[in-house]
Amino acid sequence: MERRVVITGMGLISPLGDTGESLWESLSAGRSGIAPLERIAADSLPCKHGAEARGFSGAIEDFGPLDKTLQRNIRKSLKMMCREIAMGVAAAQRALADAGWVSGSLNPERAGVVYGVDHIFTMPEEFSAGIANCLDHEGRFQLSQWGRRGLGEVNPLWLLKYLPNMPASHIAIFNAMCGPNNSLTLREAGSNAAITESARIIGRGGADVMLAGATGTRIHPIRTLHVVTQEEIAGSDGAADDPARLARPFDLNRTGMVLGEGAGAVVLESRQSAESRGAEIWGEVVGFGSSTVQTPQGLAGRSTALANAMTQALHMAGMAPEDVGHIHAHGLGTRTCDIDEAKAIRSIFGDAAVPVTAAKSYFGNLGAAGGLVELISSLLSLRHGELFRTLNYDAPDPECPIPVAASAGADPGASVLNVNVTPQGQAAAVLVRKV
Repeated sequence: MERRVVITGMGLISPLGDTGESLWESLSAGRSGIAPLERIAADSLPCKHGAEARGFSGAIEDFGPLDKTLQRNIRKSLKMMCREIAMGVAAAQRALADAGWVSGSLNPERAGVVYGVDHIFTMPEEFSAGIANCLDHEGRFQLSQWGRRGLGEVNPLWLLKYLPNMPASHIAIFNAMCGPNNSLTLREAGSNAAITESARIIGRGGADVMLAGATGTRIHPIRTLHVVTQEEIAGSDGAADDPARLARPFDLNRTGMVLGEGAGAVVLESRQSAESRGAEIWGEVVGFGSSTVQTPQGLAGRSTALANAMTQALHMAGMAPEDVGHIHAHGLGTRTCDIDEAKAIRSIFGDAAVPVTAAKSYFGNLGAAGGLVELISSLLSLRHGELFRTLNYDAPDPECPIPVAASAGADPGASVLNVNVTPQGQAAAVLVRKV
């Protein structure tokens, strides 16, 4: 890139709190955010536990420090935000505040937004009144009555509450960020992809400041049904495990991923912009990469995709594998994904003693948001000079021969390679170095 790109602000909504301080406190103490599900009825689900962002209610107070104009504008727009969108906006506002950008201080044409988003599912109650109006005397739904008796009961703003481009749109409007704007629906790869696109834009001179973020959930009345029928879920065998022990990345006895929800955002700036205003710098984006690998039959090649993405990031940064401080793994906790990821890490790093950690052991799979909250976790480790441990790594798996950080206090080094991958074989990696 022609210009150096640094991180000057961070914001999050997570199962471990909504500030960097609360996140680090839990990580350093080895305290899990996984508990019995409360936001959805779990009686008929094969899993009863998840990592909910319990501190986020959607009230204006959850959006961080705001001036009166921003408070008023966001409060008026809350009726057009489902929970995922609201979490994404809140994380972004917290990141901008952390970076020291106050309302009206950005150059509108030189500031933009890129956000990673999952497919956002509608809440069933959006249609309940209309459906009730279309029931016959025996309680059966009559589709022929929908246009005349049902449709009028649907909130006219319904669609705006669930469009995946709305987080980036709201954030740009609230903060007059009129530069480049994009929304990426790449599931778990969305976080690192958003950082990559934002860094490229700044690097080539298309903007001076970019807000890169992501929001996602696996805890939702409809989304959860999709997840539990399509993916390997921890606790789905009915075992009454301690919830805090359900997420076990790379452990021999892992049983699947844990449902989670959250949002994360970072402010990226050209180094010149950050230094000219005396901003605090969390790290410099020195490399990134992405890859999608599938067979002609549609089978995901996650291991190859991850290896490709990591190789690109290292090459761009001009770093050898042994120069990396630590790897923040995807660490999903499923049997096959962890093996694929370990194989990719081993193929690049060999016997290099680069520690591997996985924050999903604390809060499960946050969907598109996972990569950003995980990167923030690692940036906090770099700042504190201490790598948090991977929870529940008790029995090494011979099929995952990588140096998992099982004890707290390891040296995080001076850089982090953050990696994520989707079940479809889409991988993205970002390499950030401490400044």
